[in-house]
Amino acid sequence: MRRFTSPGSIMLLLLMAYYASRQILSDPAGWFMTKLLILPGIVIGLAFHEFAHAFVAERLGDPTPRLQGRVTLNPFAHIDPIGFIALLFVGFGWGIPVEIDPRSFKNRRRDELMVSLAGVVMNLLLAIVFTIILKVFITATGAWPSMDSMVGMAGEIIFYVIWINLVLMVFNLLPIPPLDGFNVVTELFDLRKHDWWYTVYNNGFIILLVLIALDFTDRIMNPILDFFWNILVSVII
Repeated sequence: MRRFTSPGSIMLLLLMAYYASRQILSDPAGWFMTKLLILPGIVIGLAFHEFAHAFVAERLGDPTPRLQGRVTLNPFAHIDPIGFIALLFVGFGWGIPVEIDPRSFKNRRRDELMVSLAGVVMNLLLAIVFTIILKVFITATGAWPSMDSMVGMAGEIIFYVIWINLVLMVFNLLPIPPLDGFNVVTELFDLRKHDWWYTVYNNGFIILLVLIALDFTDRIMNPILDFFWNILVSVII
């Protein structure tokens, strides 16, 4: 996913401020504690997502991510401040996009598709792994995720790691630029051959902002999130 433009970032910050003000005023202490528990999930989800893009691109022959220091799990190499704040306050976000040079690939469409899918596949794998960890945690401690005790809060952190990774996976799969899902459908259906593709690509962030403001993204994401969450919960229970 490419970098967000400055005007769009300003609009998004205003949107985040609006959402945050409503949450903070309703329950300041609960809001602060929830955001604190969410932080590990955001750091893990964003770092692993972008690392996966970089790792797969390098394995397919592109040295660009390695040269730019992106083939690492160090979160400071991947976290975009605006994207981090967006995920914390609004519930969706992004990392610093991994730059690639498609000319290095042997099969451009296939390899770009694999790179685009790498991040969301990594988020799904993390959600599955941490679901297993949460299952082991509950079995070993007998404590369910809650804010009632230190043990319960540890379970809550694991819970949020699962949820944040599911959100990152589903959000990034939306076929809207600059998200990974748009790159996926582009390569699957060779959309660059159409003139309208460039118009949509260049105006993607504005389109995405409008869809978010109209809650259209939520209406798409929520059923998908519920589907995957119900499957994972069946493992825990």
